[in-house]
Amino acid sequence: MNNIYDYDEIRNLTIGTVESVSPTEIKVLLEIDAPQSVAINTGVPTHFPKINGYVLIPNEQGAIVGVITWIGIEHSSYPKRNGLKDFDLIDLPFPLRKMSITLLGVLKKKQNNTFEIERGVYSFPSVGDNVILPTNNQLLSIVENSDGKIEIGKAPVAGNASIKVNPDKLFGRHLAVLGNTGSGKSCSVAGLIRWSLEEAEKHKKDDKKNLNSRFIILDPNGEYFDSFNDFGEKKIKKFRIKLDDTETGFEQLKVPAWMWNSQEWINFSQAAPGAQRPLLLQSLVDLKKGEQLQNSNFVRLNGFLSSSKNTLLVYLTNLPNTSNYGPFLGFCSFLQNTSTDIDFHLQFIPSDNLPLTDIYDAMNNQFKRILERRKYEYKGETRFNAFTYEDINSLLDSIESVLTLIKNDETDPSLVNPDMPIKFDLDQLIPYLEQLAQNQGGNILQFVQMLSLRMKFLFSDERLHGVVQPEKDITLIEWLNSYIGSNNAENGQITIIDLSLIPSDIIHIVVAVLSRLTFEAIQRYRRINKQELPTVLVLEEAHTFLRESSFNNNNSNLCLETFERIAREGRKFGLSMVLSSQRPSELSQTVLSQCNTFLLHRIVNDRDQDLVRRLVPDSLSGLLKELPILPSRKAILVGWAFPIPVLVEMNFLEKEHRPRSNDPSFWDVWTGNSEREIDWEKVAKDWQG
Repeated sequence: MNNIYDYDEIRNLTIGTVESVSPTEIKVLLEIDAPQSVAINTGVPTHFPKINGYVLIPNEQGAIVGVITWIGIEHSSYPKRNGLKDFDLIDLPFPLRKMSITLLGVLKKKQNNTFEIERGVYSFPSVGDNVILPTNNQLLSIVENSDGKIEIGKAPVAGNASIKVNPDKLFGRHLAVLGNTGSGKSCSVAGLIRWSLEEAEKHKKDDKKNLNSRFIILDPNGEYFDSFNDFGEKKIKKFRIKLDDTETGFEQLKVPAWMWNSQEWINFSQAAPGAQRPLLLQSLVDLKKGEQLQNSNFVRLNGFLSSSKNTLLVYLTNLPNTSNYGPFLGFCSFLQNTSTDIDFHLQFIPSDNLPLTDIYDAMNNQFKRILERRKYEYKGETRFNAFTYEDINSLLDSIESVLTLIKNDETDPSLVNPDMPIKFDLDQLIPYLEQLAQNQGGNILQFVQMLSLRMKFLFSDERLHGVVQPEKDITLIEWLNSYIGSNNAENGQITIIDLSLIPSDIIHIVVAVLSRLTFEAIQRYRRINKQELPTVLVLEEAHTFLRESSFNNNNSNLCLETFERIAREGRKFGLSMVLSSQRPSELSQTVLSQCNTFLLHRIVNDRDQDLVRRLVPDSLSGLLKELPILPSRKAILVGWAFPIPVLVEMNFLEKEHRPRSNDPSFWDVWTGNSEREIDWEKVAKDWQG
């Protein structure tokens, strides 16, 4: 037997016996003489266990650890004492103290006379087994994680023992910090980052080098902007929208439109799947290919002629004639427009390219000659006689001769797809898109113009313009170094991205792009280097972006899809998520189910409580009943990062290090103890730009 007790110890420490056993709950009947408030039989005066306190049940492996979830009194007949004659006593109701406990793990004794807790229970106790008080050393061993490196708080129910966690477990598998407003949720997130980096600073291998750590905070309310100022400018990168060139202390947030993938463009523009979406994607491919070749004019010309050729081929299969006047009129209009566009595209051919100029002129003359030969005037109107198959074939041949001269393997669109982060001129997108639509003929231009109007409206917002089309452009390498970080000490350990000024129409797109670029960069890093680059992505107010609802719009769905992919696959590549939310019931079940550690602050809403009870991996229905009454700074830590569920009082965070999420001081403002100057003129000017 590996029992850590002898029989004398068990007898001296016993406070009750097991009355009933179930997989989720153990009922314990306390002894009549068990202590009421303070026990001294543990060697030192100890508070008798209360709710969330710990007791032990010795067994052959050591001792089963249980947490108290209920304490009460039940009335019964006066207890019959062995060896005494009680026939003269009247059976009156007598109060018996009872409690319920939830089993957490097994406490084992190690060789150096210390103890270690192991999660899970090998065998359940039996009815009548002794329930005993843990000694002080055992109590510390229950709540002190032997694998812990970072202290995050104290255990108030275990003599204020230190609660330490291992960052590999805390951040290695996704973490969810949940709690109502004012419960200390944001301070916990800031504290976990701060305490982790402060402890890592003490243990780094080379004092002259910066920590090789990466935290990327997506902050929709600007709460964390000044929380880490004491770390120094070299360790912190701050990004937000600049409203004025005189603003300092941060950099302009840049998420250039050329970095977006096709799905993000479709969601941004709300392009319809009929005509708008294919033309938009074709425009992106053509412009990105042009940027790569440094010759977007040739790509534009190639796209125009290819589109015209395809349309002519469609008409050639069933050539309209004057007997079917409607389609014939549309066909004549297409030929006229194409001839006009051929004149327009002549400007994109370099004047020194004589072979192309000559063959292009020949194509232009062929179009004009055929149109002129079939044209006639009727009552002041220009009309056309029917075109022959020979006419159309000659036009196709002339177009093909030009395409053959300008086309090569490098201009094959299959080598470039719309998801590649290749630079292109955003100003060319809408004109190029409309030009492609015009080449298609019919009513397609009308549908595309609706798409163009939406895009022009969104791009016209000055706040957005600096984000998606910055005046000073940035390369992909520069973006990765700035936002994710490099080995250079000038690039920080913490990247804070303030999203508070981004228009609501686009904020989901920006968050989706930022998170996707981070994920794909980390993914490619592992593929190339055969090892992970540990990175933590922190999302505040996660319920705003990861809401699982039938009322979601396309943009929020895109954001949800991105984070669900990170939740499922990010850990394999070294990308971990920290989600902070006050409404867990509104969060995606897919994302929450991938979180292995939960730090639960005060949660009052019934739906949120029910969801948390279903998510946590332990049978903690009793322990979680305390969630509605938890005071600020206190939380329940449960999951992979700590051996057993534990109530923790988070370490104190100085005021200057806390996120700016304090409750407003109504009384001090009302009474004049805190002055507030009101100048609505400044607000109006800022508001109206």
